[in-house]
Amino acid sequence: MNITPINSQSRRDFLKLSAGLGAAAALGGTGLLAQNPVASGPASASAKPMAVVRVGFVGVGVKGSEHLANLLKLPGVELRAVCDIDEAASTKAQQMTEKAGQRKPTAYSRGDHDFERMCATEELDLVYTATPWEWHVPVCLAAMRNGKHAATEIPAAVKLEECWELVETSEKTGRYCCMMENVNYMREEMAILNMVRKGLFGELVHAEGAYEHDTRYLKIRDYGDGLWLGEHFARRNGNLYPQHGLGPIAWYLNINHGDRLDYLVSMSSNARGMDLYAKEHLSADHPKRIKKYINGDINSTLLRTVNGLTIILKHDTDLPRPYGRAHLVQGTRGIVRRHPDFKVCLERKVQDQKWEPGAKFLAEHEHPLWKHALERAWRKSGHATEPVPTGDAATSISKSIDGDYLEDMRLIQALQSGAPPDYDVYDAATWSAVSPLSEKSVAERSRPMDFPDFTKGKWKTNRPVQIMGV
Repeated sequence: MNITPINSQSRRDFLKLSAGLGAAAALGGTGLLAQNPVASGPASASAKPMAVVRVGFVGVGVKGSEHLANLLKLPGVELRAVCDIDEAASTKAQQMTEKAGQRKPTAYSRGDHDFERMCATEELDLVYTATPWEWHVPVCLAAMRNGKHAATEIPAAVKLEECWELVETSEKTGRYCCMMENVNYMREEMAILNMVRKGLFGELVHAEGAYEHDTRYLKIRDYGDGLWLGEHFARRNGNLYPQHGLGPIAWYLNINHGDRLDYLVSMSSNARGMDLYAKEHLSADHPKRIKKYINGDINSTLLRTVNGLTIILKHDTDLPRPYGRAHLVQGTRGIVRRHPDFKVCLERKVQDQKWEPGAKFLAEHEHPLWKHALERAWRKSGHATEPVPTGDAATSISKSIDGDYLEDMRLIQALQSGAPPDYDVYDAATWSAVSPLSEKSVAERSRPMDFPDFTKGKWKTNRPVQIMGV
């Protein structure tokens, strides 16, 4: 269950608060929206505060409906239009909106490209998309070219030229293009960000991340993700889903904000898992059983930054295994790992290095965004005056808080206050470019692939991403 904003405030009070926090952000203050006072995105100078964010949503199926539910809980958001080739999905989204007390949004369901009509005709501030991967770029381009900000589920793009097209269109139109990576906002990942910013691990040297999740069952089914996801694994071979691992690491290592990715090398194992799974779970004449899947079961990608830091990203979705993200950050004074467990080891005066439970560090290093979210959830549960609990009790409360909700909330608050969003188009392009570059490296016997500088040198002066004054 997702938490909701503080309901005791009127909408007017909330918007006044957002405006005030936006002012603090512009001054480099420490309020809820405190951000990098240097423009972090190409549209920063032209973005003006808006009391109400008018949203059009493209792709309101499984994942889209989750974001839709989040947006409908946020004050100052009006869902004006929904678009999906499945009319039933659009109808359900309309019903959700009306149930939330808003007017019925206009539905667009006239084929694959009807989002273009929506972007051209509707008065919108933001177009959000949760479509199959190959439609993310067309939707974002249509939004920006029609004067709307764009937000997309991951990945923002699947081809290198698409990454450049997003960057150039955002720069030309002055509209934001944000790729929504929810892992960045999860509790432990944000605590690690706080510890990194405090210098707890010294100078960072290395980081690791992964997407380890058996998704074979998703790829073979005949609905939802199964209608399109398997096609990528049948025609591509590389690290196809690096964002969950790279997103938080990019914040820790200040990628595009003082450093940038320089080059990568990538290697894939044999592809066996999908073919075997399809053979054992589908009928002999099923198209997905006949299909040959070429993406390696395990992909390992090694990246180096301009400043000499190294990153390892793994992709592992076609063999039996529990879910994991194998998160790790290492510096001159310590190391932290996350998923499946959360452990910390800091340098000691004696040679007795040991892992300590990460929960031990949360009370002191809880990220301010999560402190705020935990307090809201605690007050909402009926505890008006009691202090917010810590330890296991706080962990219990945290289960009601969702990373998707926090990322959606942050984007809306940024638009309402006029502050730059936490993500910009350069992040969207850089984090997405790992996939096509890894595919090319794999195809050429792990030859190093140079990373484009999507920022055109801005990475040298962009200050680190700042959230809530950290």
